[in-house]
Amino acid sequence: MSQRDTLVHLFAGGCGGTVGAILTCPLEVVKTRLQSSSITLYISEVQLSTVNGASVARVAPPGPLHCLKLIIEREGPRSLFRGLGPNLVGVAPSRAIYFAAYSTAKEKLNGVLEPDSTQVHMVSAGLAGFTAITATNPIWLIKTRLQLETRTRGERRMNAFDCVRRVYQMDGLRGFYRGMSASYAGISETVIHFVIYESIKRKLMESKAHASMDEEEESVKDASDFVGMMLAAATSKTCATSIAYPHEVIRTRLREEGSKYRSFFRTLLTVPREEGYRALYRGLTTHLVRQIPNTAIMMCTYEVVVYLLGR
Repeated sequence: MSQRDTLVHLFAGGCGGTVGAILTCPLEVVKTRLQSSSITLYISEVQLSTVNGASVARVAPPGPLHCLKLIIEREGPRSLFRGLGPNLVGVAPSRAIYFAAYSTAKEKLNGVLEPDSTQVHMVSAGLAGFTAITATNPIWLIKTRLQLETRTRGERRMNAFDCVRRVYQMDGLRGFYRGMSASYAGISETVIHFVIYESIKRKLMESKAHASMDEEEESVKDASDFVGMMLAAATSKTCATSIAYPHEVIRTRLREEGSKYRSFFRTLLTVPREEGYRALYRGLTTHLVRQIPNTAIMMCTYEVVVYLLGR
C-alpha cells in the first residue's frame, strides 16, 4: 500500500466516524446513562413514592424514552450532547487509526494467509481494534464521565478540561485507562462485525460482477452499491453487538467516578449478582438504535471517500 493509499484510508475513516458521531450523539448519552450503576437516579419521584424503601431490592430502571424525557426535563436539551466535544476529538483519530491499521494488516496478511479469507479479516480487525483502543482510551473515559454527569438547569457544567484535571487528581495517569480491559474484550464485537461485513460485501461485488460480465465497459459504483454497503454494515453490526454487548455495560461501570468496580471479570460477576443478568443488557435497544445507523453512516462515508479519492 502506497503512502497516498494509507492517507486516503486515514482521512476516510476519520470522516466516517465524525459524521456518525454528530448525528447519533443524543442516543449515545441515553445509552450511557442506562448502562450506569446510578440509573435509579433518573426514576421519577412518582415512581419512588409508590415503593416501600425497605422492601425494594431492585428497582426497575426507566426505559430509553423515559430516560430521554427526564434528561430533557431536568437538565435541558443541551445535555443530550454531553461529551460531544471529546467524541469529535477522539472519533476522527480513532476511526482513522482503526481503518488504516485494518487495511494495512489485511494487505500484509494477504501475503501470508489465503487472500481475503475469514482468518485475514478476523486478525486484521483484532489488531486494528487493539491499536485504536490503546491509543484513544483516555478520550473515551472523559467522554463517558461527561455523559454521566447530572446537573440541573442553571448549574455550572463540568467541561472536558475540568474532567481531565479531576481524573488526574483522583486516580493519576492510571485513571485515564480505566475500562480499557473491557474495551479489549469488545474487540470480539469488531472482529465479528468485520467478518460478516466483508463476507456480505464480497457477495455483493460478485453479484454485480456476474451481472455485468457481458458489458464491455468497466463497472463503476452507483447509488445502489452504497445502499448495499450500508445494509451490509447494519446487518453485521446488529449481529456482533447482540453477541458482545455486556462488555459495553462493564466498561461504563469501570469508567464511573468513584466506582466500586475495579476489574473486568469481577464486574462481570458482580453486576448479575446484584442487579440480575438483564442488567448486562441494559441499554441494548438504545445502543442498537444508535449503532445501526451510526455504523451504516460511518461505513458508507468511508467507502464513498475512499472511492472518490481513489479514482
